[in-house]
Amino acid sequence: MSEKNFIDYIRIFARSGHGGAGQTHFMRNKLTAMGGPDGGDGGRGGHIILRGNANLWTLLHLRYYKNVLAQNGENGSKSNCTGKDGDDIYIDVPLGTIARDEETGEIEAEVLEHGQEIIWMRGGRGGWGNQHFATSTNQVPEHSQPGEPGVEGYKNLELKVLADVGLVGFPNAGKSTLLSVITAAKPKIANYAFTTLVPQLGMVEYRDGKSFCIADLPGIIEGAAEGKGLGHRFLRHIERNACLLFLIPADSDDHKREFEVLLNELEEYNEEMLEKDFIIAVSKSDMLDEELKAAISKELPTDVPHYFISSVTNTGLLELKDALWNILNKPA
Repeated sequence: MSEKNFIDYIRIFARSGHGGAGQTHFMRNKLTAMGGPDGGDGGRGGHIILRGNANLWTLLHLRYYKNVLAQNGENGSKSNCTGKDGDDIYIDVPLGTIARDEETGEIEAEVLEHGQEIIWMRGGRGGWGNQHFATSTNQVPEHSQPGEPGVEGYKNLELKVLADVGLVGFPNAGKSTLLSVITAAKPKIANYAFTTLVPQLGMVEYRDGKSFCIADLPGIIEGAAEGKGLGHRFLRHIERNACLLFLIPADSDDHKREFEVLLNELEEYNEEMLEKDFIIAVSKSDMLDEELKAAISKELPTDVPHYFISSVTNTGLLELKDALWNILNKPA
């Protein structure tokens, strides 16, 4: 997916429908000169509904969808006829989409399943007709209710990529190459920083027809939590990953510090990131002998499992898949 086609943030103005007014009316026909109240209720205003769609990976289709205005409910009419409800508006969004109120920052909806429907902004209730206000002491009520207004405001739709495993590492750590080898994804690969500008998803085929989803995410740089580089645009995508795979290249100047910097950026952005499961993969390990591997192993933290892999020679990839599968399917 190209950078131009990946949109993970949309700002829109949305308004649900106004409820229709109730009717004030009394029965009048050739057989009844002065009948009782028969004013119908107003119809409900149209809802704005978010609907999960697993076939969408971006908010691109909403790029020019700047004003979302639901239909108002119709007014009630005579003969106790209720006005027609306003048509609901359905907004299809990819799984992992969060809806926020721009003014308060409050999360109003979160779509995680295909076909899931969430009434994001409710239409106004239709007003009661005068039939509801008849009593033993007031048999000819002269009033009815107006419809209630809908909800309106500027809203933000924000996509956080849903994947089982997130690839974390500095630019040029080999994430895109690894993804291209273990999945059918075809990410852009080149020897310069920020080759990957948007998340790339791929399905990893495992044993016995099983599979899991892995995401190659744009590279972190020191200060990303403060917005440097791709900053928050990148970091929010790893909040949903069940497991984080830290990729550190064998030719790194300081393997331990590189892992610590990556870990610190995650913590600065959201401390809950540290509660995830971690695995370290030392990429480009085809250039290492056993002595160098032993030296690097001593640098890495003892409480995080690590594997030496090579996407060029396929070394260690099956062991890495086994480790990821076991983490993703461990008992709760």
